[in-house]
Amino acid sequence: MLARMTTPASGPTPKPLPLIIPCVDIQSGRAVRLYEGNPDQETVYFESPLDAARHWAALGAGLVHLVDLDAATGRGENRAVIAQITADLGVPVEVGGGIRDRTSAEALLKAGVDRVVIGTAAVKNPQLVAELIAAHGPERVVVSLDARGLEVATHGWAQGSGLMVADLTPQLADAGLETLIFTDVTRDGTLRGLDRELMRQVRQLWVNTLIVGGGVANLDDVRLLAEEGIHGAIVGRAIYEGTLPYPVPALD
Repeated sequence: MLARMTTPASGPTPKPLPLIIPCVDIQSGRAVRLYEGNPDQETVYFESPLDAARHWAALGAGLVHLVDLDAATGRGENRAVIAQITADLGVPVEVGGGIRDRTSAEALLKAGVDRVVIGTAAVKNPQLVAELIAAHGPERVVVSLDARGLEVATHGWAQGSGLMVADLTPQLADAGLETLIFTDVTRDGTLRGLDRELMRQVRQLWVNTLIVGGGVANLDDVRLLAEEGIHGAIVGRAIYEGTLPYPVPALD
């Protein structure tokens, strides 16, 4: 269940409160956020990614999203610290970044990661998604489509794929995918707020569980998610810098 309900004493039943998933982006062994996905424009929030994950878990996070930025961009990897977080945290974690074959995905799952997030590999080899879902179930496999507008970007957002989100969503549905993450690369880490029309278009393209990222800034964006029927968002800079309170209060 990816939404929490708030129920008043009387009156109409409210929309589900979207799930806000804290993000810990790991680059060179530190917890950072990038501006528009540029690895050379980083802000360091915690020297230790484990401390960052512990911080959000202590505030009540039911799921923490980890991204290995170095693996995503081919600059290295941070698997040791990810293993440490997974073993220590006591809260479910999902991991993305550089997972481009079945071996790397299954190594993370066997290490205790609750679900893997497949990005570039889902674009290049959709059959991989079907194989992983068949082997491990849809609850342990998530696909992340990162895009500029509706064109999917790959390899740590560095390359355009020439494919549109609408080209891929039918294939992913046929593969048995339940949960899709959509990130607006042009707004990620910018605190510019969500693009409502883009969110609406993606919601129409994906009828199953939809989690979005890129630009979430404040409670107005959480309201937008609820209004558009989007299940949740992966959030970094806004909760690190306090423009969105966390835990997120009930919407009025």
